[in-house]
Amino acid sequence: MKLRESHVLGKCSTGVILPPSPVTDKFTESVYVLANEPSVALYRLQEHVRRSLPELAQHKADMQRWEEQSQGAIYTVEYACSAVKNLVDSSAHFRSVEGLLKQATNIRGHMNAAAQGHRCVL
Repeated sequence: MKLRESHVLGKCSTGVILPPSPVTDKFTESVYVLANEPSVALYRLQEHVRRSLPELAQHKADMQRWEEQSQGAIYTVEYACSAVKNLVDSSAHFRSVEGLLKQATNIRGHMNAAAQGHRCVL
């Protein structure tokens, strides 16, 4: 916050406006210099950092936690997509197994029929 250099005009009891005195000018100049001195600016900056830092640190911790959760969710989704792709790719193997099972059941049926035919002959 910068103070503007201004002159304070005084009024006497008769209502006449008097020009500023040298003391008032020097006082105003001193206040202006002190208010805009670099160490005051550094103090104000330090105060701002001291007030803002805990909130910023909390935001950083929150963002890191959200990033970890997001990375876990991304890994889970990628793993699920990979599992689905592997299932789709293995459909040919499942069809092959299904055909072999049908063949095995047919052969078993023929064997059972053949066994039934031998029993009837005896």
